[in-house]
Amino acid sequence: MSTPKRPGGLGSLWINPVLDKEFRLRMRTPRSFIALLAYVFVLGGLAIGFIYVTMGFQNSQAGMRFDPTTSRLLFYVLSIAQLVLIAFMTPALTAGVISGEREKQTLNILLTTQQSSSAIVLSKLASSLAFMVLIVLATLPIYSIVFLYGGISPSQLILVFLFYLFTMLLLGAIGILCSTLFKRTIMAVIMAYGMTLFIFVVTGVAYLLMLAVVQQTYYSGTVPPKYSWVGFILGLNPAGALISIFEPGISKQAFLVNSGNLQDDAPIALWLEFLLVYAVVTAGALWIAIRRTRPVRRRRAEDEEKVQGEEGSAVAEMKSVPGKSDRS
Repeated sequence: MSTPKRPGGLGSLWINPVLDKEFRLRMRTPRSFIALLAYVFVLGGLAIGFIYVTMGFQNSQAGMRFDPTTSRLLFYVLSIAQLVLIAFMTPALTAGVISGEREKQTLNILLTTQQSSSAIVLSKLASSLAFMVLIVLATLPIYSIVFLYGGISPSQLILVFLFYLFTMLLLGAIGILCSTLFKRTIMAVIMAYGMTLFIFVVTGVAYLLMLAVVQQTYYSGTVPPKYSWVGFILGLNPAGALISIFEPGISKQAFLVNSGNLQDDAPIALWLEFLLVYAVVTAGALWIAIRRTRPVRRRRAEDEEKVQGEEGSAVAEMKSVPGKSDRS
């Protein structure tokens, strides 16, 4: 006879009931396979279209062929396109995980279980990001086209995929935060996309505007400064940080580093600034989401502290009145 597995086994340390349920429901629906197929189809169509246009243009010029330089450009196009697709899909997967439970009136039942608030929030986030990781890994055969012609090293591909993981974690944390702050899923989705739009678009537009203003005064002086502060704005943009992984010299151009001394470098790499700043944002968003998941418990603890404080002040007041405790 086989011995039944104990619920407190080694697997329970990594897979809790909430995460197990999310994996089963998210990975087995037809909508997941359709989303995966559409994602790969769009990215693959972009790669084939780029090759078709490039080869058609080069055939019109004698002595031209698909060389490693063009292959490197294809890698840049695929990477930026995949970053845009990640920004489009991740908020939709995470912005309704808590608010959806609230609308279905199952959040209160979930909160009565032995799972903590952090386990619930992190399990919802992990299941959503696992699906996005599956989609991104499914695009690896498309990137194999780049390796046929060279121009890209495997280490660069690994760095790009690690950057994708961090961006997914950032956008997922923002989606979870909006899902806990707003009761309606539609409002949570709108706010999540609004924050994503700010990170991807507003920071880039702000950099271009500030760059135009700074350049008018940067070179007007007799001795220009070593670098300009305007590069810190581009460091907040995911596209700028991703490009700095491809071309490290872009950081010097973003900060307008004085080219008089070739040894001068940018104060910080764009991708490093992106990681440092948004790591704090991600941790703060997850902390607020965990705290907001059980507002009743937090209010109850505050009420208990208030009652204990009032009782303590009442006892102190009774002790301060002479003879009052004896008469009572």
